[in-house]
Amino acid sequence: MSETVTDRVVAVNGAEIHYDAIGAGHPLILVHAGICDRRMWDSQMAALAEHFRVIRYDLRGFGQTAMPPGPFSHAADLGGLMAALGIERAHLLGCSKGGSTALDVALAQPDRVSALVLVSSGPSGYRPAQPVPESPQWPAVIAAFDAGDLERAAELEVQVWVDGPRRSPDQVDPAVRARVYEMDLRVMRGEVEGHGQEQAPAQPAASRLAEVRAPALVIFGDLDAPITLSSSEALAAGIPGARRVVMEGTAHVLNMEQPEAFNRIVLEFLK
Repeated sequence: MSETVTDRVVAVNGAEIHYDAIGAGHPLILVHAGICDRRMWDSQMAALAEHFRVIRYDLRGFGQTAMPPGPFSHAADLGGLMAALGIERAHLLGCSKGGSTALDVALAQPDRVSALVLVSSGPSGYRPAQPVPESPQWPAVIAAFDAGDLERAAELEVQVWVDGPRRSPDQVDPAVRARVYEMDLRVMRGEVEGHGQEQAPAQPAASRLAEVRAPALVIFGDLDAPITLSSSEALAAGIPGARRVVMEGTAHVLNMEQPEAFNRIVLEFLK
């Protein structure tokens, strides 16, 4: 793929959404995690663009997309982005918050979603049937954020999500940790300046999984946080016909840890 990835901007629901688009064919939209921005898909763009028209974007309040004041919905923004780009139907691939957003769109506008790839995700409104252990760093994350020590808060979140509960920082690729740390710190700085109020869907996806019509692939890492393991299993069990893949030796941003294996799994499913 020799096409250059170039930042573009489109107006969606009162926000100026920054996005990239490369490749040709059926649209495939990548929706990033809540600790990252659209750069988390750097190792996916070229590989996926060999087969699809690939679009990735920064959710409002992330990356280059600012957070305007007022109420908003990430799912409404994704639907609005599709409309603004003239996309009638697309595959949706989302990680974590991005996966929840993609799932909400698949339930709200089923005719517009041709396939779902849900990575390290959970449905909106999810509550585990059995209690799961909380990551021990969470109280320190909150305390650091409230104290304005965003650098420490971002490092602790990297420990929660990138390292996971069963690895120490020195067991994880330092380049992956550094990239997520930089993206997450940018997110946190935006939250300090935050203006918008995210609106929960009127009907959370957790109680509607049986209504999903699109073919679905659920991918998660065996080293992820307990809440993600629980929510991913709920997706795989609740979505009719969902395919379940566990990537061993990875945590929350498994596409960054094992990009070649991830790309192969996704392409085998979508093709």
